Amino acid sequence: MSLERGLELMRAERWFDAHEALEDEWRDAPQAERDFLQGLVHVTVAWHHAAKGNQAGASRQLEKAVRRLGPYAPTHRDVDVTRVLLQVEAASARVAEGLLDLLPVRV
Repeated sequence: MSLERGLELMRAERWFDAHEALEDEWRDAPQAERDFLQGLVHVTVAWHHAAKGNQAGASRQLEKAVRRLGPYAPTHRDVDVTRVLLQVEAASARVAEGLLDLLPVRV
């Protein structure tokens, strides 16, 4: 699997599969790429938790995503990280209000 496949699966809202693809990429990635990939994994897991009704899990994963992805803004490997972070911020606000019907993340 690859970053491109993980992003494709995110676009298709296949959160678990996206997580698997990105985690595969993360395992073999050089150290400088690991936080970026792990941040994307946190995004997919957050959306997965939200879809399953797990507010606490979604909230934790969104917080981790911000920490991991922040240093890679504005863009990294053709991913608009700033845009992803804005979506994570909006999702965090919804989750904090107990709203788990998150808009699909656009990458």
